[in-house]
Amino acid sequence: MEIKYIQILNSPKIDKRYVARFYDESRNMVKQTHFGSKTGLNYTLHKDKEVKENWIARHRALNEDWNNYTSAGTLSKHLLWNRTSLAVSFRDYLKRFKLKEY
Repeated sequence: MEIKYIQILNSPKIDKRYVARFYDESRNMVKQTHFGSKTGLNYTLHKDKEVKENWIARHRALNEDWNNYTSAGTLSKHLLWNRTSLAVSFRDYLKRFKLKEY
């Protein structure tokens, strides 16, 4: 079963900012991943390049698999720490991983 679509919503979890829901070609939900700290800032909010580079370096040291597009780390890196707005980052994420918006 191949994932084709993604939907980003506010997370109902008290400590997470968003939830990504992944769907197959028949639009059946396959997986969901909560990501982003609700209490922490991210690049889409503060737009500070130095803080962004520090976040990426810190998480690179954790050997996160940023090729697994359904993981919380990848979602955070490509949506919250990529561009200065979530909308622009989301479009880049869709293109990068060949997905469509649900």
